[in-house]
Amino acid sequence: MERRPVYYATRISVVTGLFAAGWVAFALVGDSWWQILVAVFQAVTFGQVALLAHDLAHGQVFPSRRNSAIAGLLVGNLGIGLSYGWWQDKHTRHHANPNHEDHDPDVAPDVLLWSIKQAEASRGLPRLIGRWQAFLFFPLLTLEGLNLHISSVRALRRDSLKNRMAEGLLLLAHFVIYLGGVFAVLPVGKAVVFLLVHQAFFGVYLGCTFAPNHKGMPVLTAEDELDFLRRQVLTSRNVRGGRVVNTALGGLNYQIEHHLFPGMPTPNLRKAQPLVREHCESLGVAYVECGLLASWGQAMKHLHEVGAPLRARRG
Repeated sequence: MERRPVYYATRISVVTGLFAAGWVAFALVGDSWWQILVAVFQAVTFGQVALLAHDLAHGQVFPSRRNSAIAGLLVGNLGIGLSYGWWQDKHTRHHANPNHEDHDPDVAPDVLLWSIKQAEASRGLPRLIGRWQAFLFFPLLTLEGLNLHISSVRALRRDSLKNRMAEGLLLLAHFVIYLGGVFAVLPVGKAVVFLLVHQAFFGVYLGCTFAPNHKGMPVLTAEDELDFLRRQVLTSRNVRGGRVVNTALGGLNYQIEHHLFPGMPTPNLRKAQPLVREHCESLGVAYVECGLLASWGQAMKHLHEVGAPLRARRG
């Protein structure tokens, strides 16, 4: 549980440097279709900034909540246009009840359906999409970046949102600088293409980062009475893949350990893994770990199975 100041100082410096380098490249490339490659690169840096905001929200970086909140507002609201306070509240509720269809906002039946019960009760667009949602999952992720921006702006209307004034001003500053900069450098047509590519790849990258962790794992209901260990472990999945996967997923490939110890610095999760796995095995608690492609496959299989009643009813 010891903090890793050198690790985070290095990571913050690298991510900030890449983020800045992307915008410098954008300015230097100028009016050119090569900006599409810059858009893809910046989608990745936006994703890395989001992963850094995740660690800040869990108090992994700074011992002070105030410092964590200030840094979170800067990297989240100002950096990538994501409401830090809104997302932190949403993510805290997810950690308290992962994959619980009544309490986890990440498995709420918004557009996608996560359980047979949700499928049977679905109406409108979710019901239409639900039939073939496994095939539509990745295309829909191209809209996730836009969805996060819209949800962040909507959250400003909530009295419960802390630091609403600061959140609103920083979000406004982000969109003014982001949109103003893009349209100042590029003509309208290329600017629109840049924005579409950038936000689409940003959404896909974030989705591919978070989907392997819980999607396809058991969805809990009010009838499931599990202790903390089983509630966290049985609904989570670790992802193998070495240093590349670890970097791409921001350490969230050690999802089981992260859910058991959310305040543990990311680089320490791999050290805790052998102890956690051994303890789970001693208790007979299933400890799931697989490769990245296999994790996506399990998630898609689950989504397809959930949509089965809708396909059968249509027939």
